[in-house]
Amino acid sequence: MSDIVNEFNDYRSKMNDKILADNNKVIKRIFNLDTNAFAEGALDVKTKELLGLVASAVLRCDDCIKYHMETSYKLGLNKEEVVEALSIATLVGGTIVIPHLRRAYEFWDALEANN
Repeated sequence: MSDIVNEFNDYRSKMNDKILADNNKVIKRIFNLDTNAFAEGALDVKTKELLGLVASAVLRCDDCIKYHMETSYKLGLNKEEVVEALSIATLVGGTIVIPHLRRAYEFWDALEANN
């Protein structure tokens, strides 16, 4: 796997384990709510991931963008679908989203390089 993907996943996993080890009820419930929100429902999982990606880009959360991009990739979304969602995010969020768009492209390229 690409270093950028490995580094992100290793850090995220390590820190999530550390956070959850504190056994804080509120934090655990937030993590659980996040997991359940992206489960199959009235909207399919792929659509929910794209919604998460758009919200993450508009909010300018690079870690969130990486997470939703990797999940989208694993679900079989293609680059065209992801880029279209990112184009909506850039439209809604404005030009301040462009630096995050650059990093999103870099991360997608790293995901594709792993195959």
